[in-house]
Amino acid sequence: MLGPAVTAQTSQLVRLDTNLPPVGSKHSLFGLDAETLAACMAQMGEPAWRGRQLAEAMYRQRITELDQITPLPLALRARLAAEGWQVGRPRIDAAFISQDGTERYLVEGVAGSGTVETVWMPEGDGGEAGDGTEGEAMIRRRATICVSSQVGCAVNCGFCLTAKLGLQRNLNAGEIAGQVIAVLDRHGVDVGRDRVNLVFMGMGEPFLNYESWMAAVRLLVEEVGLSPQRMTVSTSGIVPGILRFAEEPPDVRPKLAISLNAPNDDVRSKVMPINRKWPIEAVLDAARQVRLRPREQLTLEYVLLGGVTDRLEHASEVARLVRRTGLPVKVNLIAWNPGPGIDYAMPRSEDVEAFRQRLVAEGVPAYLRRPRGRDIFAACGQLKRTVEKTVADA
Repeated sequence: MLGPAVTAQTSQLVRLDTNLPPVGSKHSLFGLDAETLAACMAQMGEPAWRGRQLAEAMYRQRITELDQITPLPLALRARLAAEGWQVGRPRIDAAFISQDGTERYLVEGVAGSGTVETVWMPEGDGGEAGDGTEGEAMIRRRATICVSSQVGCAVNCGFCLTAKLGLQRNLNAGEIAGQVIAVLDRHGVDVGRDRVNLVFMGMGEPFLNYESWMAAVRLLVEEVGLSPQRMTVSTSGIVPGILRFAEEPPDVRPKLAISLNAPNDDVRSKVMPINRKWPIEAVLDAARQVRLRPREQLTLEYVLLGGVTDRLEHASEVARLVRRTGLPVKVNLIAWNPGPGIDYAMPRSEDVEAFRQRLVAEGVPAYLRRPRGRDIFAACGQLKRTVEKTVADA
């Protein structure tokens, strides 16, 4: 049986847990990279290249059952199964379909430890606007997948439904990457031909689960073949995480978005308590350490709360803040999406447009993210595992 000795041969991508489940229980191959799988195969007396076959089957061919990985000898498949191993990819437990085509999923981990939420947005939500790729040719279709890194969230932003859950647990690398592959599989996405953006903006704060989140990114880049330049990670402003992110090599590093959501520290501390620990200037100082690729921009996400953060003087403050960064910056505006038990108001559409125009007039690229899936609680800030809707077959 595979055991703790494997950890010594594990790459930095995914670290095996040395406390394996008891004999007779199930544990997953999904979430291990090709190098780790090769070490596993070698320990079993098999050629190391069997690990590459396993990785190809799980991550490129999206096979979910060991007995379907036919490049592996039947005896090896039987041995893996007998020792309690399974592919163990997370599965879509329920799907909610919006009138606008957005789909929200409850994704179940193999351990049966509760669901996490993932969102599919056909045609995206406009958040990718301004990234220089709008005119790409030879793309069959475009979509965006919003991915979670934790069940719940500990950051406690006052305008976000997910905060009502609190932090329940971190997801491991396989659970994070598995959301993406399950959705790619559901929609028959052809990696390379279809333009799919990933936004790590679902449940949780990625930089408070940094190691597992980044391991998932590496799986998606190196094993699935997705481009890191089609990925964006959003942080509420976890300064140590941003500094660690700045050290990642550009061939695996996603783009960075910072959830600003207020024009100054006074307002931001009221709507985002995390600002009391890491105020705006500390967050921007950390962001300046990220070496941007050619034509890459830092994104500032800004939720417009009616009467709180949506005034024209706020827009001018944001413009001054952007100029102060000294970085190429674009601002994505998000009209607040309502949720039960949250005492904020949606901004008026004319105020949203006036805010955007003020930013543009002051030389700041500004784009409005379309609300997608509000009717199924799939929009930004609404993810709370709500089930009071008609469930479609997943």
